[in-house]
Parts: sequence; structure tokens; C-alpha cells
Amino acid sequence: MTVNPFRHASFLLSAPDPRRLPADAGAEIAFAGRSNAGKSSALNAICDQTGLARTSKTPGRTQLLNVFALDEARRLVDLPGYGYAKVPEAVRERWAHAIDDYLRGRESLRGVVLIMDSRHPLKDFDRQMLAFCRDIDLACHVLLTKADKLSRSEGARTLAVVRKECAAQGWPATAQLFSSLAKTGLDEARATLAGLLAG
Repeated sequence: MTVNPFRHASFLLSAPDPRRLPADAGAEIAFAGRSNAGKSSALNAICDQTGLARTSKTPGRTQLLNVFALDEARRLVDLPGYGYAKVPEAVRERWAHAIDDYLRGRESLRGVVLIMDSRHPLKDFDRQMLAFCRDIDLACHVLLTKADKLSRSEGARTLAVVRKECAAQGWPATAQLFSSLAKTGLDEARATLAGLLAG
């Protein structure tokens, strides 16, 4: 049985913008993705805790930068979901600015976990985030979630398409299939995240 280094994650704080985050020291990984891609569920599955990140049947419930501590020096940061939240445009713009400031300015940030629904990968936001990571030289790991909804051949084909596109565009991303429900890809995801935090 592989020991899960994320099992002891605990909620630390929620911040409306990067200025309210913990001291910019140590190492952290950000979780980003469209509001309905299963971001909170993926974070909960990786940490083996059902209620760590709040999940909802209403997409877009994550409206702040939510910080989870692994220990005194390492953190996971759940960013506001993009796309489906029924909020005013001004609020969405504020989220976008907060995410941009965070990704550009956070010295302790080691990488981004980009959550994509495996049935609908590489949407506009996904491409923007991958290009953004390329431009600021930030590592990115793609979790193609809800892989249990695909057949084995469909999953393999989707993964190949995403990896090929990342290579063609020069996006600094690795990618894998993932399912919070079926527990697919958990060990691979945890190992990749642990590597980023240690790097």
C-alpha cells in the first residue's frame, strides 16, 4: 500500500486575493479548472478526504483562493473555478485578476494542476492556462477527470490527443487520466504532485 503524503492536508484559510495568502515561503501547488470539471472532487480524492474541498452540484462554488496545508512548508491552493459560475461579470473579472496576480507573483508556486473533463478537454480556458504556464515557465500537470465515463479505448485516445497537442504547442504539461469516483490515477497524481513540491 502506497503511503499518501497528502492524507493529512487540512484547511488553512480562504483569501479573496493573493495579498491575504500565507507568507510566500515553502512550496505550493495550485488547482485550476472549469467550474464543472470536478476540481474539488479531484482534490478531495488526492487527499483521501471526502469533505476537504467543498463540492457542490452547482458549479462555481469555489469563489476564493482556498488554501490547504500539508505541513508548515507545503500547501495546496484551490483557485476559483472558471466558466459556469452564475455571478456578475465584474466578479468574474475580479477572480481572473486575482488568479493572474497569484500565478505571476507567487514565488512559492511550484506548479499548476489543471483539471479538464476528459469528455470535453482543451476548452478555451484550458488552452489559455496552458499557454500562460508556458509563458511564465511554470510546470503544469493535467488531470483528465471523469475518466470512468469513457471506455478504455476512448480514454487512451483522449490522453493521446491532449499529450500531442501539449507537445505541438510547447506547453510544459504532463497529462493523465483520472477519476475521483473510480479512484483511477490516484497514485500517479500523488507522485507527480509530490515531485513538484519537492522540486
